[in-house]
Amino acid sequence: MAMAAAVLAGCERGASSGAAPYAPGPASSGCPAVLAGARAAVARAERPRTAWDGPTTGPRAVAGRSIVYVAQTMTNPGVAGAAKGVREAAKAIGWRLRVIDGQGTPAGIQAAFSQAITLKPAGIVIGGFDPRLTSQQVAKARADRIPLVGWHAVDAPGPSRDPDLFSNVTTRVRDVARISADWVIAHSRGRAGVVVFTDASIPFARHKSELIKKQLATCPGVRLLAEENIPIPDTSSRTPQEVSSLLSRFRDRWTHSVAINDVYFADAAPALRAARKKGGGAPFNIGAGDGDPSAFQRINSRQFQAATVPEPFSQQGWQILDEFNRAFSHRPASGYVAPVHVSTATNSHGATTWDPPGYRAAYLRIWGR
Repeated sequence: MAMAAAVLAGCERGASSGAAPYAPGPASSGCPAVLAGARAAVARAERPRTAWDGPTTGPRAVAGRSIVYVAQTMTNPGVAGAAKGVREAAKAIGWRLRVIDGQGTPAGIQAAFSQAITLKPAGIVIGGFDPRLTSQQVAKARADRIPLVGWHAVDAPGPSRDPDLFSNVTTRVRDVARISADWVIAHSRGRAGVVVFTDASIPFARHKSELIKKQLATCPGVRLLAEENIPIPDTSSRTPQEVSSLLSRFRDRWTHSVAINDVYFADAAPALRAARKKGGGAPFNIGAGDGDPSAFQRINSRQFQAATVPEPFSQQGWQILDEFNRAFSHRPASGYVAPVHVSTATNSHGATTWDPPGYRAAYLRIWGR
């Protein structure tokens, strides 16, 4: 990615310890109202949550059910993190769980979904893939009266008619995109040169990056330098080269980056080190999604990532089980959507995941466990 601040004299090649001070100067005169709004929104999102704000009532646990979690790929930290939460919740509610890995390919996901249906479970989780890729399997599950609950399966949270999902558990993409852009606006005081990293092959990711760009454009002092389209499976091979190219093109005009997934910054780090950039200096990078443990490690150690908008993976896993329990009890979906949160080195306190308080006790009370 590109960097903005000048490298301090005397730093050794590859060194990245310490945070270089960022001093963009006075706020852009073109967006004082936008800047004020961004600062207020970021302050709210960075505030630690102290109490559970989700459902506190619902049906008691239905006994003896089995669930299959069909994973897009268990190498995706978000998919694996949600699966871990489902596993923990299944043990707490007393249900059986099986995870089938789709290996990240359309054929593998379709085969995993077909296998899940043959097991005749009470419910199937669509873990991190677009159900339109498995339309035949979705139709078969519907014919067999197997309810489907998605995790990041479609753009919007809650029930879905097309594709047919009892509920989809996710944060709101527009909220994640907006707070990521607001963080850049607030952090830069309305003056930034930004690179956006996306994967245009994924409709969800492409939509998110479009929303990010739209919000960045509300502040005239924030300039979009480039949008890099790198498919997530290619990040390790392509990101370092692209980052080196961006550094050559933009030099200190590149002050901030937003990526639709934290993984881009893991793969950008070698190129940034090679350019003698400081891990805590520009470009200041925020991940608009996931918040996997490696992202928290980079943030806490100030290694080429300043912030992330994390998903509460474990809480979402418990919510998935609660949604199934409502389906089995012929009750409507809970309608709960976790609010966006921004994690930084200041408020994460060394944690390696975003795990809001109170949900375990709340769900156990609902289920009568």
